[in-house]
Amino acid sequence: PVVLETATSSVLAPTPFEYVQQAITAVTPNVGGFSGGNYITITGSNLLGTTAVRVGGVLATEVNVVNGQTVTARTPPGSVGTTDVSVVGVKGAISLPNSFTYVSVSVPSWATLLEANPDPVIVTSSSLRAAITATGLAWRVRHSASGVEMLVVPPGSFLMGCSSSNTQGCLTNENPRRTVTLTSPFYLGRYEVTQSQWTSVMTLNPSFFQGSSWPNSGSRPVEMVSWTWIQGYLAATGLRLPTEAEWEYACRGDTTTAFHSGPGFPQGTNDDSLVSQIAWYSVNAGGQTRVVGGRAPNGLGFHDMLGNVWEYVHDWMGSYPNVAQTDPTGPSTGTERVFRGGCYQHQTTSELRASMRVSKLPGYADWSNLGFRAACNP
Repeated sequence: PVVLETATSSVLAPTPFEYVQQAITAVTPNVGGFSGGNYITITGSNLLGTTAVRVGGVLATEVNVVNGQTVTARTPPGSVGTTDVSVVGVKGAISLPNSFTYVSVSVPSWATLLEANPDPVIVTSSSLRAAITATGLAWRVRHSASGVEMLVVPPGSFLMGCSSSNTQGCLTNENPRRTVTLTSPFYLGRYEVTQSQWTSVMTLNPSFFQGSSWPNSGSRPVEMVSWTWIQGYLAATGLRLPTEAEWEYACRGDTTTAFHSGPGFPQGTNDDSLVSQIAWYSVNAGGQTRVVGGRAPNGLGFHDMLGNVWEYVHDWMGSYPNVAQTDPTGPSTGTERVFRGGCYQHQTTSELRASMRVSKLPGYADWSNLGFRAACNP
């Protein structure tokens, strides 16, 4: 009870005061790398008085009391296994037992963990799964500043350059074919950057296929962007464009054929009639971009590497050298920037090959089929 005292008397308040206990109902995500740095959201009740958060008894960092139902924090390093999460207030601490699990992968400080290990249903190749696991990095994460879902690409060597299909030959600029080695893992967007992801950072949407006339336009790739405009998005989010070599390596996903793998052709294919399973182009796109992820993924789990929209990469356009390369970044100077992968408008599969290269001036943004995919270092 609350007692009201005056100079001559004291009386009980008409409405008793009741202390309420803090409570935690959920922690999301509930799994993260043992090295810490995972961004978590704690939901519950009466959390306004939170002064600290502990995970496994260790103080978390960047604690932010959003409101009485939500607190966010960064996890400290911990031991592999399941542990408790606690919120501390002026009246003590309250815990949610076994609400967070540390796993034996490293999650970049800029990301939240979505899936620690490669899904064998998606990454069907045991050798690719082993290569991903060997990086020690989480397979699937979300980039915190942009919301972009990313997959790790392991280091390795591949044949970069001309791969003709059964009906379409290669262009001169796709040769010579040579061995390229990438020595470090990197993260790459699982999908092309969408209109919603672009406008959350850049505000203005340059895309042609936007608004109510085009259903789910926010989940379609952003397009009519120039290489130069993209740099503003990258600077604001801490992301980057993949190099041309990184793009082709991730696109191929351990294949050497004209088109990457898909359902029923895990080693890739040169059969042009199968391309509609993995790419949006004229035969199935209906003259428009499509919501990202609508076609089957490749061997590493990436969608729309072929078709939907062209994807700008880092490099200047230039001739390939006739020697093996390690971690190439393209010519040091040039006139036009490269984009890869083909788009929804193509009448044939001629521009959907994994090796196909096209370029435009860095300021060019007049096509409704020009977009990009973002990359990030661990």
